[in-house]
Amino acid sequence: MTDTVSTAITAQLEKLGIPARIDTDSYPSIVALFEEAFATYRLEAACTSVGHTLSYAELDRLSAHFAGWLQHDAGLERGDRVAIQMPNLIQYLVVCLGALRAGMVVVNTNPLYTERELEHQLTDAGVRVMVVQANVAQTAAAVLPRTGVEKVVVTEIADLHPQPKRMLINFLVKYVKKMVPPFHIPGALKLNNVLKAGAATPYQAVTLARTDMAMLQYTGGTTGVAKGGMLTHGNLVANVLQSDAFFATHNMEGRGQTILQPLPVYHIYAFTASMYALRIGAHTAFVPNPRDLPSVVKAFADFRPALFCGLNTLFVALCNNEAFRALDFSNLQVTLSGGMALTHDAANRWTEVTGCIVSEGYGLTETSPTVSGNPGNGVQIGTIGVPVPSTEIQIRDDDGNPLGLDEPGELCVRGPQVMAGYWQRPEATAEVIDGDGWFATGDIALVQPDGYLRIVDRKKDMIVVSGFNVYPNELEDVLVAHPDVVECAAVGIPSESTGEAIRMFVVRSNPALTEDAVRDFMREGLTGYKVPKSVVFKDELPKTAVGKILRRELRD
Repeated sequence: MTDTVSTAITAQLEKLGIPARIDTDSYPSIVALFEEAFATYRLEAACTSVGHTLSYAELDRLSAHFAGWLQHDAGLERGDRVAIQMPNLIQYLVVCLGALRAGMVVVNTNPLYTERELEHQLTDAGVRVMVVQANVAQTAAAVLPRTGVEKVVVTEIADLHPQPKRMLINFLVKYVKKMVPPFHIPGALKLNNVLKAGAATPYQAVTLARTDMAMLQYTGGTTGVAKGGMLTHGNLVANVLQSDAFFATHNMEGRGQTILQPLPVYHIYAFTASMYALRIGAHTAFVPNPRDLPSVVKAFADFRPALFCGLNTLFVALCNNEAFRALDFSNLQVTLSGGMALTHDAANRWTEVTGCIVSEGYGLTETSPTVSGNPGNGVQIGTIGVPVPSTEIQIRDDDGNPLGLDEPGELCVRGPQVMAGYWQRPEATAEVIDGDGWFATGDIALVQPDGYLRIVDRKKDMIVVSGFNVYPNELEDVLVAHPDVVECAAVGIPSESTGEAIRMFVVRSNPALTEDAVRDFMREGLTGYKVPKSVVFKDELPKTAVGKILRRELRD
């Protein structure tokens, strides 16, 4: 950090009561961290999905069974890759924690992947064992013969429920709701049979080091070939402990409280939140499909969470839902926002509806993910807060020189949560991590005089109009305040006269809203060259599974 940036951040952390540095080496592995939780919170509820809850003791027992099967029956060796492809179910934690306990590397796999995307990830990672939920197994069945995967375990939605509930729910999902497309995977094993086999052959505890790889978390699929970010045990432990120190500002009692998790746990944001929940003895209530808004609303009503993990598009959708607005939010203490920029309008509306302020954070797959966040005792809407402990920040110009306060440039991060690199891609790693360990995020940011960070935009999303830099987030933040606008996205399109022109894609709640009305509204708050030349109305905007708007797809 430059002296002025470092001084400003350090002063603000001290003011907020957040330690500048913490001991991130107190656990040798993420396994040691969650095994401590198993011993400490044995009778507490650990996780729930589809109406069934596992205690910490049950999660301990079942994950140990899966670890035993991997070591003895599956014939895997330490460091082999295990892919998990399922939505938010309690089976995810059983399989994931079991794989980590056995010394394997977890490869989180998006259930919505196309055949091309899935084949690339399984092959690139060298996956030997895959665990897949039956509802999405059709794609895997088509791809597996072209990969090196040796064993496949299939789980149905209610496999860990007690009988007869298990049989009834699985029957309804498969035969009545017809949510399981037909598939055929020769030699596929059932999860419950695997767990029984693992119970007969107890797993051997593995000595793990902080430098050992824990996960291959794939990223960059929307901007090119997806790359596997190598997250070590030390990376994951550090980010959980950094988050823990940061959350002290929210004064939330962890043990026995519920964290409602609608965001997919195969995404690093939700994954680390689930590890943090284990650390503090909280109960994670999983919502299998965040796009099913009634199920999110019902989960809110059933669990009355103390902490909710969301993002801008989900906040907007929930606040527009009449049933959600009628709920009792008196137990909601913390609302986290990440994954995409939080607009002022969405944040203000959420607070108006729930009475809870949204704390926006910032992170990336490559940083496990948390870099910064808004503390409970100092939320500044429109910023990404201050760095979590033991995290260094630099803002650099195009020549790599550190900048001072209020000067926008590329945000660079150094800390124990930064990945080891991209799997089998040393050139790609060298492009983003320099010799001193600084990771270049590709985001344009600045550090305010008070030490808070603000994202200006993605470097590649920046629009250049007649030589002037225009940042889509600014335009979207202005327009989304219009009462007839549900959501919007700005992109640059080629222009003979200005190099690039701004096109605004808009989802409107009032069909009477016109292109001219949009431009007139934006002209009130933006200088002329920032007003879009064209406006396109759409029924919905393309998004990732996490809900992040795909500007690239709109440009294409």
